[in-house]
Amino acid sequence: MRYISAVLLLCLCMVCPASARDGINIWEGTRCHADVRLTAYPVEGSGNTACIVCPGGSYFWLARRTEGRDVARWLQANGISAYVLEYRVGGVAAFVTRYRLLSRGHHYPDMLQDVQRSIQLLREQAPALGIAPDRLGVMGFSAGGHLSVMAGEFFDTDVLSPLGISTGVSLRPDFIVPIYPVVTLSAPVVHKRSRRGILGEGRAITPQMKDSLSLEKHVRPDMPPTFLMNCVDDPIVDYRNSMLLDSAMTAMGIPHTYIQYRTGGHGFGASPDKTTSEAIQWREAFLKWIRTVFD
Repeated sequence: MRYISAVLLLCLCMVCPASARDGINIWEGTRCHADVRLTAYPVEGSGNTACIVCPGGSYFWLARRTEGRDVARWLQANGISAYVLEYRVGGVAAFVTRYRLLSRGHHYPDMLQDVQRSIQLLREQAPALGIAPDRLGVMGFSAGGHLSVMAGEFFDTDVLSPLGISTGVSLRPDFIVPIYPVVTLSAPVVHKRSRRGILGEGRAITPQMKDSLSLEKHVRPDMPPTFLMNCVDDPIVDYRNSMLLDSAMTAMGIPHTYIQYRTGGHGFGASPDKTTSEAIQWREAFLKWIRTVFD
């Protein structure tokens, strides 16, 4: 199985990504029958920093272009190998029809399984891919930002063994980058659409599940270094989500940087034409920050 994974990942790095169905299926050859794609934007050389990119979309859909491909190309142009993860989400049909009241569909822990599996594959094949196994992070936007923080908090939560997968590598990211993230699933600043996307419908949204995935409540002392950014004028995800995470991380003494911009909105990824000149400064701030993490 590891040999097959190595071949698939090497092929992944040799192709030029062009569509949403490019890349490899991370679950190929396993008992998980989902088609979850990981698409590479590699940097030449060896020992490169690498980043799994998780687009947003309220856990119902994925902003593949703005928060996926465009972000990956920007990272690649700045010497960071990027891997866009099309993790499992509820889907437009689930959003419109609420069919998950009758059928499981996709919900937690599917997306956590997807990001853990991606970390596993990249770490196991790091030398062949030209990346450093101890310089692998997760960057996410909006709901993808929530997923990036889950990767940093729940890395020792065993969600892979039910799928028959064991791993000999750490699933802890070396850094996480939540950008205008969903953080809490509890009132009063919850983003209700994302909560419904990740938890499902009706009785699935219990107080216990809200608490279990409200990430400000699960900050831990061994979390990876974190770069957190959002905008006060965000019209989608209440800006206080990031403040909750910043406060919890500060109280726990977690190395992190939190940048709050006055303007910028939401959903802009790394695209200057989709936000303000103020908010797009996050890109340079992140590039400076990531250099300090590995100095």
